[in-house]
Amino acid sequence: MKKTVKKAALAKKAAHTKKSVAKAKTATKAKAVAAKAKSKVVKAKPKAKATPVAKPIAKKTILTKVTGHLKSAKPVHAHVTPAPVAKPVAVAAKPVAAPVAVVAKPVVAAAPAAPKKLAFKIGEQVVYPAHGVGRITAIEEQEIAGSKLELYIVDFEREKLRLKVPTNRAEQKGMRRLADRGLIEHAMKVIRGRARIKRTMWSRRAQEYDAKINSGDLIAVAEVVRDLYRSDRQPEQSYSERQLFEQALLRMARELAAVRKVDDDQSVKELSEFLAKNAKRAQAAGEKAEEEASAEEAA
Repeated sequence: MKKTVKKAALAKKAAHTKKSVAKAKTATKAKAVAAKAKSKVVKAKPKAKATPVAKPIAKKTILTKVTGHLKSAKPVHAHVTPAPVAKPVAVAAKPVAAPVAVVAKPVVAAAPAAPKKLAFKIGEQVVYPAHGVGRITAIEEQEIAGSKLELYIVDFEREKLRLKVPTNRAEQKGMRRLADRGLIEHAMKVIRGRARIKRTMWSRRAQEYDAKINSGDLIAVAEVVRDLYRSDRQPEQSYSERQLFEQALLRMARELAAVRKVDDDQSVKELSEFLAKNAKRAQAAGEKAEEEASAEEAA
């Protein structure tokens, strides 16, 4: 029994010794291979591939021991790969449309603009606010300050005055046609009425009368005639009152003469007689009213 155990121990020891020797041989052999490989790596200098873009960055040799075998890693060369150049792609050209023949339309000449219709005509009598009744003798075109203006030429025979009024501003300035029949009847009713005199200073009333005379309004002129008329039995007027009255009377008489186609002096005379008759009629009516009032008081 002891011999058997002893033999087993010796066999085990021999196997262990044999295994150790084999292991040592393997290690020695591995070291020799590694040394040989190392010497080869040192001696052999691998040539780097020349690239036009970049040089190799690094070179490493890695030794790894896997299951007793030595593996030698190949040197790794880091380099930048140039971007691939895109190949030209053939694009099919689109078919070009055939040119279309355009038929030019005949150019029609623009018709000349119609001349602007004028408010007044040559030979027509008009009323200008500041000067009364005048006659248009011509229509002229003049260049003023580099621009052309069309002008009415208005003559006032009594004042021996010639006035040039732009055609586009004539109505704006107050120039108008002669009064019609209805307006004349209205004016005659105004001068038949009772005078309306304001209780203000004469200077202020004189300014108002002058503004009415030069307004170009026939009714306003008739109001001045009515308020400033004095009969023979009334007290005399001052010089300024008489002057304004005559100016208003002549302005009204001249327009009536132009409408009725009579002489200016004749129209002034007729208008004065109408005022005198109207004053007598008004006076008689006043006296009659006073008699009736006194008779009622006596009764």
